Amino acid sequence: TPAGPFRKPLHMRAPPVPQGRRHTLPASEFRSLSPEDAISVFEIEREAFISVSGECPLHLDEVRHFLSLCPELSLGWFEEGRLVAFIIGSLWDQERLTEDALTLHKPHGTTVHIHVLAVHRTFRQQGKGSILMWRYLQYLRCLPFVRRAVLMCEDFLVPFYQKSGFKVQGPSQITVGPLTFIEMMHPVRGHAFMRRNSGC
Repeated sequence: TPAGPFRKPLHMRAPPVPQGRRHTLPASEFRSLSPEDAISVFEIEREAFISVSGECPLHLDEVRHFLSLCPELSLGWFEEGRLVAFIIGSLWDQERLTEDALTLHKPHGTTVHIHVLAVHRTFRQQGKGSILMWRYLQYLRCLPFVRRAVLMCEDFLVPFYQKSGFKVQGPSQITVGPLTFIEMMHPVRGHAFMRRNSGC
């Protein structure tokens, strides 16, 4: 058939540009974790905490437990498909944390208990922990049932969490062996305007 008035004949058209093989994994990705991520999570956590305090906030079965019950309250940072940092949380329904908060998820609670934030050893001292916490708190603001986030940490970590906007609530009721903790809280409620304007 003759070429239309605006189309070049086939033999004069430029050949299609060859498409290079696309990367299948994004360079940097944030997503909720799943039980399949549990071993990677636990390896990072164990290395991060055992060397400092001798105790892990969550054991492997507890990691799997929370990632099965409430994966939407976790956030992982992946670089080219590899987990480099993560947060695991669950819901709680009391003003302060108790021993039960270490293992229970209260589906009707309005407080997110952040059990653990950890960064892979080769990615530390790069600000990744602070960035991940900021992303997590932004994400929590999109969840209409969440009113606040709480965590407990050792004394030396208090300044780190204060930089993310957490306020000291006082000594935690919870002890683990010889370890004592400070309980900290970050308000999440009162952000209806932000929710409407943040793409939530």
